[in-house]
Amino acid sequence: MRFAEIEESREWTEPVRLVIKPVPAAVLVEDVEAEARRRLRACHIQEWRTREFITGRPMPHEIRHFALQVEFAANAISQLSPIPDDYDSDVYWPKFWA
Repeated sequence: MRFAEIEESREWTEPVRLVIKPVPAAVLVEDVEAEARRRLRACHIQEWRTREFITGRPMPHEIRHFALQVEFAANAISQLSPIPDDYDSDVYWPKFWA
């Protein structure tokens, strides 16, 4: 037979309160790709590509280089596990020098 000493505690008399914290939604690859498209739209990449197609003149090297950097960053961020919640922070993306 086993005996236990009972202490002055309210552990048995008060109900246990469970705090349920909402689980943050996981960042999806589609979210990262949408951010990459947003950054490319900000530098008017589609207009540069259209101009290059119509006139035959290549787009400026800086624009092409920036687009490659954004695509590379999007690919790298998408492969992280888990993708950081602040994936849209400028820390992860190249800076556009216009």
